[in-house]
Amino acid sequence: MHQFKELLIWKKSRLFCSKIYSITATFPNEEKFGIINQLRRASVSIPSNIAEGSSRNSNKDFARFLEIAIGSAYEVETQLLISSDLGFINEENTTELINLLEEITKMTSRFRATLL
Repeated sequence: MHQFKELLIWKKSRLFCSKIYSITATFPNEEKFGIINQLRRASVSIPSNIAEGSSRNSNKDFARFLEIAIGSAYEVETQLLISSDLGFINEENTTELINLLEEITKMTSRFRATLL
């Protein structure tokens, strides 16, 4: 078992989640139950799956949860791009968030590879 609070991927994804909450607070109110909700839930899923997977008894199980976290990251990336297309987020913020997300995804993927 791993101590998820010590994992850099968990720490970074938790901070990323906070950034998503901040940026979506500026989205149009009518998106409260649309893209705002989707982005927030998917971003929360990243550190949550890392934490849940760390409690598993086998590295194979943990690796599966990391795979789910990576899937959530791709979901967030898609939603950020759609938000940008709709004019809810500017290009600078989109680029910053996607770069952070890519860093988290790469780190998670590399960590996952050490478990297999």
